[in-house]
Amino acid sequence: MLRLMDRLSALVNQLVGGFANTGAGPLLPHNPSKLSIPLAPANSSMSLSAQASTSQMTLQSSVDERQQVQPLHPTVNATYLAAPAAYPITQSPTSQSLIHPTASGCEVKILHNTRDQFPSSPSLAGPQPISFFEGAQNFQMRDVINVFNEVGAQQNTLEIQRGRLSALLKHPNMSGTRVEYLPNSRKPDVDKLCELELNSTILVLCIHGPAGIGKSTLAGHLSDEFRSAGRLAASIFLGAIRTESSDPETIIKMIAHEIGCIHPRAIPKILEAMDQCHGTSLEIHLQKFVLEPLRSLSHPQPLIVIMDAMDEWRDHPRFIKALAFLNSDSSVVKFILTDRLNPCASRLPGVDEVSIYTYALGPISKEVIKAYFEKYLETVPWVDGRKASPPDVEKLTELSGGLPVWASTVIALLLHPFSETPPHETLAEIVGSHRQVGGTDGLAQLYRQALAHLFPSSDAQRHFRRYLGVTIVILEPLSLSDFSTLAGIPSHLIIHIQFALSSLQIKSPSPGSEKMIHPATTLFHLSFLEYVQATTTETSFAISAFDSHSVLGIACLKQLASLPASSRNHGLPLRAIQRYAVKYWPYHVSKGTPRLKDQWARTEHCSMLEKVTADTQQRWVAMFLENLIPGVDESRIRKEGSMTSILSELVDCLDERDGDQWVFQVALLEVAVRIDGGDADIWADLGSWYYNRAKTVGSLQMYDEAVEAFRHALRLQQNRSRAGFLVRLASALCSCYNKTGNIDFLHEAISNHREALGLRPAPHPDRSESLNRLANALGDLYTYNGDIKPLTEAISLLREALTLCPGPHPDRPLSLNNLATSLGTLFEYYGDMDASQEAISLYREALSLCPAHHPLRFTSLNNLASSLNILFDHTKDIGTLNESISLHHEALALCPEPHPDRVMSLNNLALSLSALSECNGDIDALHGAISLYREALPLCSASHPHRSVLFGNLAGRLHSLFQHNKDIGTLNECISLNREALALCPSSQPDRAIWLDGLAIALRSNYECNGDIEALNEAISLYHEALALCPSPNPRRPQSLDGLAHALLFQFELNGAMENLDEAISLRRELLCLRSPGHRLRKDNVERLVKLLEKRREATGDEQDGDEIEALKAELAAVETKAGSEPEK
Repeated sequence: MLRLMDRLSALVNQLVGGFANTGAGPLLPHNPSKLSIPLAPANSSMSLSAQASTSQMTLQSSVDERQQVQPLHPTVNATYLAAPAAYPITQSPTSQSLIHPTASGCEVKILHNTRDQFPSSPSLAGPQPISFFEGAQNFQMRDVINVFNEVGAQQNTLEIQRGRLSALLKHPNMSGTRVEYLPNSRKPDVDKLCELELNSTILVLCIHGPAGIGKSTLAGHLSDEFRSAGRLAASIFLGAIRTESSDPETIIKMIAHEIGCIHPRAIPKILEAMDQCHGTSLEIHLQKFVLEPLRSLSHPQPLIVIMDAMDEWRDHPRFIKALAFLNSDSSVVKFILTDRLNPCASRLPGVDEVSIYTYALGPISKEVIKAYFEKYLETVPWVDGRKASPPDVEKLTELSGGLPVWASTVIALLLHPFSETPPHETLAEIVGSHRQVGGTDGLAQLYRQALAHLFPSSDAQRHFRRYLGVTIVILEPLSLSDFSTLAGIPSHLIIHIQFALSSLQIKSPSPGSEKMIHPATTLFHLSFLEYVQATTTETSFAISAFDSHSVLGIACLKQLASLPASSRNHGLPLRAIQRYAVKYWPYHVSKGTPRLKDQWARTEHCSMLEKVTADTQQRWVAMFLENLIPGVDESRIRKEGSMTSILSELVDCLDERDGDQWVFQVALLEVAVRIDGGDADIWADLGSWYYNRAKTVGSLQMYDEAVEAFRHALRLQQNRSRAGFLVRLASALCSCYNKTGNIDFLHEAISNHREALGLRPAPHPDRSESLNRLANALGDLYTYNGDIKPLTEAISLLREALTLCPGPHPDRPLSLNNLATSLGTLFEYYGDMDASQEAISLYREALSLCPAHHPLRFTSLNNLASSLNILFDHTKDIGTLNESISLHHEALALCPEPHPDRVMSLNNLALSLSALSECNGDIDALHGAISLYREALPLCSASHPHRSVLFGNLAGRLHSLFQHNKDIGTLNECISLNREALALCPSSQPDRAIWLDGLAIALRSNYECNGDIEALNEAISLYHEALALCPSPNPRRPQSLDGLAHALLFQFELNGAMENLDEAISLRRELLCLRSPGHRLRKDNVERLVKLLEKRREATGDEQDGDEIEALKAELAAVETKAGSEPEK
């Protein structure tokens, strides 16, 4: 009995001890006081304790936006912020240290010890044995058995949960990455980033910078810091993810797997997500797999998800766009991303809706780079004592330009054990370079020198190009023998090339896969791969991805002939090389062959596909589906059809699978258009796949591909059904115009829309669509050049579209709003009162058709209110303004925080209150407008396209407040905000003229207030720049003309220079031409021109302007006479 009890006691203690130490592995302490950059040389024998202590289940990161500005009106299709006055602020988050230091650095915490999940119990307290003598009279065997069962049940539950969690894709093992963390190398950046994270509610912090700057190492260091502070949720290096596994849904599940490994208490919620998220949206995936598991932890601070190398992930735009769903949950989770580009500046689709802050990462300091060289140059096996001198170190430091990748590559070359050149000669060649990395060719020159040392002969260079080219385009790791077969390189040469290139690798294969040939993107720095593929690289080392795909395409097609009769029915599994060929031959063929029929017909790929038998074709279809969609019913594919029809059917079949199969689908269609280039429908399908993906990721290249495919389809389709192809091509062209500003795209789009409209005469069911699309394109043309003809034609088209939607047609409110918006534009810029009255009438009808809870009620309220506000600006009827304010209040009530339209609604209500203040001097209304703008700004992300509108409008209201209180502090804030608004507008953006005028007005006021001549000169310069952006007949040109004329008059009064007065007169004359008789502002301009002409006559004594003065005064008298004879309104 005692022996049995001893065994049970030992078993209980063993279970408790084992259970307490299961999970993501021990979080062993590293030295968090050391800040880091990726500088470990390739052949350094130094090991990193931080790496050594990292668990197999946790990630070790790899090495590396006028005084009177016209408002923008929201339409049904797109909602805009109204912007009557333009003025900006950027609010830099304040900060304090995130990680609290101790005497030895940062505090290291061990988190989520499962032992702590149990209640305190003497039987589970530790290794001491159970006593069978104390209280023996009450002892019963079932007490021990119950304890045993309880612990065993919990252990089994955890193991079952972990087993289910392992079904999610795991992050690749990064323990082979060679990283050296140099103390304090990024301390200023780390401190700033921690401040931003700690003291803001921003969801996403994006660190961006050029290749080789050290983003990945910083990401790895931040992972360690947050891990040691107990705040790391997950850390993902996207450059290590295989292409077929990189759809956003899969990456989110990978993040969930990391969360479960680091925080086992989150596993139950992750398992719920696995059961619930089938075919759900990306936003629901984020909620179920990330937000809810982290929320279940009830952590007092937000946990951090770190994602490195976003630019190396093809689908990162979709993911970033979906993050907007989590904007209000930054108290639970935050994201730190690294990217080569600023996602806000590159205008990724939807990024303006994400709560994001961008941080530009600069070079490493010279002191750190120098310390690195001094340390590692000591490890170089110098020959005959010919070491690096202090001047050599200084020169290397200068040449590095602060790029860690340059410094580590230099050391790797010097340490290479089998280089034919002794280290001192290699060093002399590098030091002799006069190109700094900060220049255009410094890093490329170093790579060129390195490759010349490693592959000196022409044969070695040829084998290098073939080897690296194939590794650049392969999509999965391959065995040495399979790679040798596909690449056509003997195995012994591959081994030699691998060894030579090891000095340029920044990452190592994961343990257990060292004998595999890995995709180059998982081993080499992106800057190196870009160098060998650049068009400027010399022929010896230049690699063509097209040629490499071509080689692999042929090799894969050869494997098709060896496929077994049926891998499913006869139990003959595919060999790895066959599986790769089955899966990827369409991809490599599509990337390595020309599209044009005559060129395709001459390729070996074409010849090989023509020889594929029907039996081989059927076997490939079955195995392709089995690899991509296990368990799918392959009978749905008509294998007896042509290869083209089979490829199209496979595209449709893949579309029904969870996850993103875009790469395979486009590859299949690309091959299809090569085989049968005369099928217009396949070309149109290909164009649609490119176009839809381009809308998601914002890729101009994909828009271009879509345009090219649609053009092919259009050339092949000559019947009446070509109207649909014309519309699709025109839509893609409009997207290209919006992306580039190239007016040629817009003109071609308009031409295609006109032709499509001609092919859809009434009563064609799609005529209304064509009318609206053409009207929209013409509206864009009017916005581009200010020519009223496109606008009036758009109005005519929209009138016809409205007649096609009689009540109670469901599209009538939409059509009413679109026509009213165009009429409002006509009134706003040309003063056509009839257009205004009609627009308001149409808006009222639209509102009457949108009762409470109608999806267009907010839009109709907002549009009607904004239109009334603009009408008030012309009529000064206070009743009109009061109705506008009332409608804006109702609209605001429909979009409580965090409604995406709240920012716009706050802005537009503030506009109406500002107009009320200007009308009757109501200072409370002005303060109310300012308060609304200040409320709206925090709701508008840093990348939001209308953030500059908010800044500008707030600045405009502060300028109005300054005119009341003459407080110089108010004016200074106004100027500062204007500068911020201007900084958010690129120099090529037409709207930049608004903010140029706004800043110029504020600076002009500064001159009037304190006589600051520099402010006046800057204002004149800004007005000139604004005019250059608004050539006639741009509707914004009059504001700039008026402002510049004012400023030049001030300058003339200051210095008496006649050229200033002459220019002001010239501007007023041009303005008079733009404001024909009857224009509401013509009278004011006539009066100002008369004053200028009289000043010139007084200054010169010349009567040459006399006749003009008299004519202008006669015009003024006629206006006064007419006004006096009209009844008072």
